[in-house]
Amino acid sequence: MKTNSARNLTSMRTLKWGLIAAGVLLIASCDNSPKFQVEGMIEGAKDSMLYFIQSSLDGPQKIDSIKLKEDGNFSFKASAPADCPEFYVLRIGQHAINFAVDSTETITVKAKLLTMGSDYTIEGNDNNKQIKEISRLQRDVQSRIVALEKNEDLLPGDLRDSIENILVAYKERMKNEFIFTNPSSSAAYFAVCQSITDLGGTFMLFNPLTDRKDVKCYATVATAWDNAYHDAPRTQQLCNMAIKGMENTASPRETIINVDEDKVSETGIIDINLPDIFGKMHSIRDLKGKVALIDFTMYEAKESAERTRLMRTLYDKYHAQGFEIYQISLDKDIHYWKFSCEKLPWICVHETDGSYAQIYNVTNIPTFFLVNRDNEIVLRSDFMKGSLEDNILEIL
Repeated sequence: MKTNSARNLTSMRTLKWGLIAAGVLLIASCDNSPKFQVEGMIEGAKDSMLYFIQSSLDGPQKIDSIKLKEDGNFSFKASAPADCPEFYVLRIGQHAINFAVDSTETITVKAKLLTMGSDYTIEGNDNNKQIKEISRLQRDVQSRIVALEKNEDLLPGDLRDSIENILVAYKERMKNEFIFTNPSSSAAYFAVCQSITDLGGTFMLFNPLTDRKDVKCYATVATAWDNAYHDAPRTQQLCNMAIKGMENTASPRETIINVDEDKVSETGIIDINLPDIFGKMHSIRDLKGKVALIDFTMYEAKESAERTRLMRTLYDKYHAQGFEIYQISLDKDIHYWKFSCEKLPWICVHETDGSYAQIYNVTNIPTFFLVNRDNEIVLRSDFMKGSLEDNILEIL
């Protein structure tokens, strides 16, 4: 026979679990936002982790994941896009499928793991068939460029010309088949915003900040999206890029920051502590014991892509010997900065007010400083003699 205390304990436990269950139901019932669904099957992927990722303007955002069973079936749900099409990725390791979602549709994907990124079927949104084709062509171009870069028999000039010819032809195809034919589509956005990855890193295929012809592509898609999705952040991004591109390519000009000339010492170090794209703070003083390149730059500058390639070469050659790059972006467009440095291996931070640029008496972009292992500035780019590589080797 239960005592009163036992009855009370049982009642309390019943009440507790009842409240928890009610809470769960309440939370579930609160999320009444429209949903879209992506479902399907990945053959030969037993025990693999399948990740469902949103390709947001702030970078990749994991939505959900599942460990696949022997049948390879999966199903994910997420809130439907509110103001314009959104872009997503299904990923297993290096295998990825890109797709777009307009509203509350159901996207159905079927693939085999080993050919997941290239040979798959996708239903539910006609734009995704075009995105699949763009992704296929992009992979082909990247493979051809990498093959050329690995060809040691090619002279530098021949290599540059060969890569340029491939990219020019590829861009023309993107314009004629995907961008100008239906500029308000998610496929047109995907095409104009795509990037190319080679041995030197990742760069924008269409860069309106450096190429007047690319401005037209961005402006065409921006105008169409502004008519269809006026208040969407992605529309604002396109418009900003097109406007900046028009300004950049209208006439040559030099980026100048006006500061007092006596605000930086020739020796010693003034600490810089700034956030990367994930909000993590990085201090110059933490690099003591390494040879560091402090680089004030703007990724939207015309020469940025070529300069990043040089930086990547130096970093790959000397990082193992203690060489580090601390790159400070002064770009006004935060999204563009995040996109530009997302896959760079060195420290990439951002400064919004230009105060460190003033302290370091930065009057031209780019400006860099070489710092020795004792955390002392030993060279400013304005006074450099010889190549950057020679000066790095001397300090190393």
